[in-house]
Parts: sequence; structure tokens; C-alpha cells
Amino acid sequence: MTRARTPRATPLSTMSGPECCENPPKLASGGESGDVVQIASLNSYVSGNADSKIAVLLVSDVFGYEAPKLRKLADKVASAGYYVVVPDFFHGDPVIPGTSLQDWLKNHEPLEAVEFAKSVIKALKEKGVSKIGAAGFCWGAKVVVELAKEAEIQVAALLHPSFVTLDDLKGVKVSTGIFGAEIDKMCPPEVVKEFELCFRSKTGAEVQIGMTLDVAGEEVGDPGKVGMIDHFVKIYNGVSHGWTTRWKDDDEIAMQCAKEALEDLLAWFGKCL
Repeated sequence: MTRARTPRATPLSTMSGPECCENPPKLASGGESGDVVQIASLNSYVSGNADSKIAVLLVSDVFGYEAPKLRKLADKVASAGYYVVVPDFFHGDPVIPGTSLQDWLKNHEPLEAVEFAKSVIKALKEKGVSKIGAAGFCWGAKVVVELAKEAEIQVAALLHPSFVTLDDLKGVKVSTGIFGAEIDKMCPPEVVKEFELCFRSKTGAEVQIGMTLDVAGEEVGDPGKVGMIDHFVKIYNGVSHGWTTRWKDDDEIAMQCAKEALEDLLAWFGKCL
């Protein structure tokens, strides 16, 4: 009997990316409460109290740090008391309509952004920040998981991740949340559940196990078990890859799920920072 193969996250080398490029943002912005400043040589959108001792780093998808919905999300995270930083890891060269994603990725591999992210983190610590959380969206999730593997941050959140592998998750050293979409070829629910099982099997410091919500909304997991990486894993019903920052305004389900994901993200950071 042939065993069904579990889907895997799409590797960087094979990504042709229609999901990653659907519903591109319109960069004409408005209603933002932050500013653009330079941090460690990178232009960065910042929002919130610059004197806060707790910062949150947001790493964008391929459309970059100017995406209006990403900036408004940053403002909402900042309203919880964090100093939020959204760097331009693409150096003014995000994906725009007509861009060949395969060609663009040759010049913008996530691993190349990790060192720039470390420089931003160093600059934040030099100004007095004592704790840093990071959230990565699609492309940005790979950057954040690398930071989590080196414990450069205190907590990680991966939202509809791309390029993140099981081996990556085996290497994380900090509390990590995964926010998955029910409809996602880049990181399908089967892979998200595999990631959750990886967290459950990791040994280490005494921490509470996270909860998983499957697509039916039923809790699965083993609350209270110790010896695991603290984690949060959730699959959001009825939404597609990229929904947290690129939902369509006429899609009520996606809009509500984006709101729910933001609430969950704030709760996750609130628990771990």
C-alpha cells in the first residue's frame, strides 16, 4: 500500500508564488500614526513610544514596509505599549506588479536580511530596549525563524509563513507562534500541524505547552505538559495565504480573521514579553 505523502512547505528555490503576490497593496497610504526613520542604515517605519523598553520587529512580506495594512497593523501593535519597528529589508526594491518573483528572490533571499535584522536589534538594545518580539509575514517568517534559532529575540510569531521548514522549527530556542491559513499552498494546514507536533516533541526548559486549533476550531494538545518549547499554533478558517496584511476589503471573513489574528498576536506577545 502506498502511503500518502504529507505536503511540505514550499522551498525558496521552487517558489513561483501566485499566493505570495495575490492582492498586492496600493502604496498610497493614509491614516498612519508613525514615522519613517533610519535605524542601523535601514529606513524603518516606527510607531509607538520610542522610550518603551519592549520593542516589536515586524518583517514584511515581499511587498515591503510601505504596505498600508502592514503599517496600520504596526500602529495597532504599538497601541498595546510596544515600540514597533518595520524595517525596509528590500532597500527600496519591493515586489511591484509585473515583477518576476523568481528573479526578485535571487537578489532578496530571506537569509540575507537576517544580518540586517541583527543590526536593527543591536541598535534597539543600544537605545535601552530590553526585550524584543518579532513577527514575520510570508517571506518575513523565514527571517524571524532564523532570529529565533539564534535567540536574538525573546518571542517569535510566524504568520502564513513561507520557506520555513521542519528543521527550522527544530532549531528554535524561544517561544514561537504560528498563524496558519486554511487555504495555503505555501504552508498548508498539514504542515502547520506537523510544526505543532515538532514543538510538542522538543525538550528543554520547563514551559507550558501551547494549544493548537484545527480548522474545525477544536482544541487539540496536552495543556500543562512540561518540557516543551512554549508555543501557539492556530489555523484560521476560510482564509488564504497573506490574509493578515492583504485581505480584500470586500471579504468579510478574511477581514474578521485578520482582526482575530491581531488579537491573538497581541495576546501571544503579552504572554511572552
